[in-house]
Amino acid sequence: MNTDTQQAAEVLQMFPIFEGVSPEELEQIASHATIEQCKKHHKIYNSGERADRLYFLIKGAVKIARHSDEEREVIKHILHPMAMFGELSLTGEQRRQDYAVCMKSNTQLIVIKTVHLQQLMRRNHSLSMRALHFIGRRLQSAEHRLESLIFKDARERIIEFLKESAREQGKKIGYETLIKHSLTQQDIANITGTSRQTVTSVMNDLRKSNLIYFNRRSILIRDLGKLA
Repeated sequence: MNTDTQQAAEVLQMFPIFEGVSPEELEQIASHATIEQCKKHHKIYNSGERADRLYFLIKGAVKIARHSDEEREVIKHILHPMAMFGELSLTGEQRRQDYAVCMKSNTQLIVIKTVHLQQLMRRNHSLSMRALHFIGRRLQSAEHRLESLIFKDARERIIEFLKESAREQGKKIGYETLIKHSLTQQDIANITGTSRQTVTSVMNDLRKSNLIYFNRRSILIRDLGKLA
């Protein structure tokens, strides 16, 4: 096993989808993998491109988004290390509907052609089921966001985003929760289906109420239970 294959195998085994996959199978899939380094703002793939690769995020952050008919960016996911993306290629997607962009410098990815993972899935039933569950969770998340857009007002959606960010990537410091991020207020607006002005107004209101403190790189939630 060469060094790149060994490194890829060691990293891939940490992703939940490969739980229980044998070392031999991991080595096989890793032999088809490439490890890529990306700079901030680099387009990993664009809408309309062939959907023939899967991506495993090792380091950094990645934005999955698309443009509306009015050319407004709609952010669907902000991904952090140990996230898999490009998964719709497993379901038969031929061309990308979204685009993926690096949000941090020195973002690191493992890239595998979809056909190679599909070959392993045909032989490994449990791997197929984990992939199915992963795609199902992503669809549930998309449905939840759609329901939020329909039933919740802008303030509620922004607060829900803060709570989700705290659960997914927050660091507890006593009663407080620190969220380090690389998002602009326009990014938060694009995630929550609001405007930058609304995000600014809600965030400032929460800060005045001493529920949060924020700067360009972080958000500190004073008490997650009181955030409302």
